[in-house]
Amino acid sequence: MERQEISRIAHRDHPVAAPLSDEAVRELLERLLRGRADGRLLDLGCGEAPWLVRALAAHPALRAVGFDTDPAALRTALRTAERLGVARRIGLHHCDAREFTAAEPFDAVLCVGATHAFGGLGPALAAIGPLLAPGGAVLLGESYWEREPAPLARELFGDGLTDLAGTVAAVRDAGWRPVAGHTSSRAELDAYEWAWTGSLTDWALDRPPGPEREAALRAADTHREEWLTGYRDSFGFVTLVLRPVS
Repeated sequence: MERQEISRIAHRDHPVAAPLSDEAVRELLERLLRGRADGRLLDLGCGEAPWLVRALAAHPALRAVGFDTDPAALRTALRTAERLGVARRIGLHHCDAREFTAAEPFDAVLCVGATHAFGGLGPALAAIGPLLAPGGAVLLGESYWEREPAPLARELFGDGLTDLAGTVAAVRDAGWRPVAGHTSSRAELDAYEWAWTGSLTDWALDRPPGPEREAALRAADTHREEWLTGYRDSFGFVTLVLRPVS
């Protein structure tokens, strides 16, 4: 199975592809779109576009654009937009984050769990800056270490993460300031991991014996083991509403 297919299946029973509750997603979107609900919203790495379709359904004057490298996810996003009656107000594009260009700026930008596509937090914010209209805001979701990670956790996530204070300092050093934020709770973090591994396992157990079933079970088992023995006690996730200083 391809990694993108595994990810699509693993995220099917969770509100978004991030450790956030349904209520947190609602509150963060409302804060991001305060005073911007009649503007343009961009999602950098939208997947099946749960953030976008939700925002469009709640705000009839809003328009949205999303892009992703997974064409199957984009097809699902379009079907969802059609079902909710918002398809005319959304544009979905199959392209790499680093290749995206915009004819006009956006009033709000989503980059939740996607800074890796740009090479890290700093490069992501540098790329977002020119896409943002004056008075605009960014919803940024980023991983961090709540405490010193175990060697396995560092091996899994590399050396790009710091603690929460370091993450906020990196945002500030890049020329941005948080105006709101949400630190994912232990319940949100655990719910996300149980949903990820559980959805994939459930899908596999509904399949007849064969390579796809075994690949999905193996991916779920590996992920669950890495979470429980590697990073559960040290991993954190913060979602910030940011505005540029200049």
